[in-house]
Amino acid sequence: MKSKSADPIEDPVPHRGIVGLPKEYPAGFHLRPHMHERAQLIYAIGGVMEVATADGLWLLPPQRAVWMPAGITHEMRARGNVSLRTLYVVGEVCPFPLPTKPRTIRVSPLLRELILRVVQMPAGETPDAHARRVLALVLYEITWEAEGVLYLPIPRDKRLAAICRALIDEPGDARSLEEWAEFSGASSRTLARLFKQEFGSNFLLWRKQVRALSAVPRLAAGEAVGVVAADLGYETPGAFATMFRQIMGEKPSRYFDKNAAT
Repeated sequence: MKSKSADPIEDPVPHRGIVGLPKEYPAGFHLRPHMHERAQLIYAIGGVMEVATADGLWLLPPQRAVWMPAGITHEMRARGNVSLRTLYVVGEVCPFPLPTKPRTIRVSPLLRELILRVVQMPAGETPDAHARRVLALVLYEITWEAEGVLYLPIPRDKRLAAICRALIDEPGDARSLEEWAEFSGASSRTLARLFKQEFGSNFLLWRKQVRALSAVPRLAAGEAVGVVAADLGYETPGAFATMFRQIMGEKPSRYFDKNAAT
């Protein structure tokens, strides 16, 4: 059941258009479906978070954030301890159009420092000239990722959704489509058709996508490739790297070289 957020920081603040809020969540914490009257920039300076809407979810390392427009129901799960830093944004103050659907944001070192500075500003105080300059710069420093980066769509069919949720929670699960058919109550032929219909791909390719995306935040957090590979069901780091390159376009080492905030 969705609900409106009760964050006091969401009360109207006429003298500024952006306010920040820090929160700490323990591993396994689930922030249930809710919505906000303001748009949000949702960013974790530490830990891995999963942000989900009715249409899909994002698995985010610390170099990435999610833009969540106002009025969209979403939820968050902490995969490990998460240090969250959220900016609430009044769209009317922005001098350019902002996305009307969730988008992934690449967090540069400058944007990270701007977010931290805004979070430190007392929410109830009128910003001075220096603070106003910081607030004005935040939205200009946002770099939007291409559509679909670190994003997994959620299927509409309930049987398929149950399988997808189970694989997202345990991406190393090696059950075949025939075995998942027993789990879901649908035939393997039906499931194969649904995967093609909902995702435009087959089951094995979709599972590779889940495994690659689930690996990104873990590798970004410094976990060893061999450990991640084994957890995801690969016998060798090389086999995992081949899969990762197929899905993400680069080997794990090259991917993080190219995509680390610089």
